[in-house]
Amino acid sequence: MSLLKNVLRSDRKCLWKFIYNLGWKGISGFNKFQRRKKKGEIFPAFQFISVTNDCNLACQGCWVTKGEKSESLDLPAINKIITDSKKHGSYFFGILGGEPLMYKELFTLFKAHPDCYFQLFTNGTLLTDKVAADLRALGNVTPLISLEGDELVADVRRGSNRVYERTVNAIETATRHRLITGVAISVCKSNIEMALSDDFIAKLHERGVIYLWYYIYRPSGENPHYELALSAEEILRLRQFMVEGRTKYPLVLIDSYWDADGNPFCPAAEGLSHHINPAGNIEPCPVIQFSCDNIGNGDLKAVYEQSLFLKDFKSAVNQQTKGCILMENPAWLAKFVSDHQAINTSNRPDLPEQLVNGCMVCSHGSCPKIPEKNWIYRVAKRRAFFGLGAYG
Repeated sequence: MSLLKNVLRSDRKCLWKFIYNLGWKGISGFNKFQRRKKKGEIFPAFQFISVTNDCNLACQGCWVTKGEKSESLDLPAINKIITDSKKHGSYFFGILGGEPLMYKELFTLFKAHPDCYFQLFTNGTLLTDKVAADLRALGNVTPLISLEGDELVADVRRGSNRVYERTVNAIETATRHRLITGVAISVCKSNIEMALSDDFIAKLHERGVIYLWYYIYRPSGENPHYELALSAEEILRLRQFMVEGRTKYPLVLIDSYWDADGNPFCPAAEGLSHHINPAGNIEPCPVIQFSCDNIGNGDLKAVYEQSLFLKDFKSAVNQQTKGCILMENPAWLAKFVSDHQAINTSNRPDLPEQLVNGCMVCSHGSCPKIPEKNWIYRVAKRRAFFGLGAYG
């Protein structure tokens, strides 16, 4: 009942948009995706859009590299992505950066699509009272605030000062304004003890957080920090914690790695979601920064349907692993993108060489099968897109 209390404390407009735009339309959109997939048609259930590569932090393992100048999608281009997607029943979008709150036209975007639901991936340091009040007035946005460690770990992980304090302030600001508020944590060796603790869950609940999204740290970017990657035993521990936690904790615990029966999968290889970067390039997911397709090439459905790169990615990766190909076999990925003459969209010229020489680390594909125990989560994972499209 304590989870329900936090939910019911939410602003009524925010709660209604959450239930209708995300819940009802989300289930409908996911069902349409499943029907398309059976017919061999290609169009993702939902998409993740990086509106800018500007950011005010410099996190360990971050895939975003600004390059010589910052890049941002213009508003008409984003509106076209969303309008084209709505034609196919997709009303949910993850908004990423960089730091998306640095994108000047962000609230114009949210306001232009009141029939959609947006998940705002943010480090929280720019989430002020005014931002929270504006989000509450809109009602169709849930802030997902990244909390990467405690006072000692956060500054190192995020490359700045007082990050833990600033992040906690953002969480409290969001919940004070009665937003549907989520917290994300990329679980790695330096924060796993905090992430998988009763105290961590309790403090988030006390602050009014409704859902907690667990990611597995993916080494990427200019400084991948492979030493932070989880071992197979630690990934198993994370999986067991979530399965057990879903039977007792007063937060919704989300992952993007396992289905209701505990089978691992890659959302991009399943065609559930893809990523559009600030230059309009369509990538399998944010951490695989190669593309053969751009949103400027025509109708979005036609671009997806005609993409041999994405089609081959789905079949080829599923033959290699049900986990993360970037983590398990980066050299194979380097050959795959080279064979398809995919362009490097990372702003890092040495990325292909980095993949060839990259370390192989464990991903969720290493985890033994552990079915969900909580019937609500089993139903949600089978009937909706609950946790099935995060960038991971």
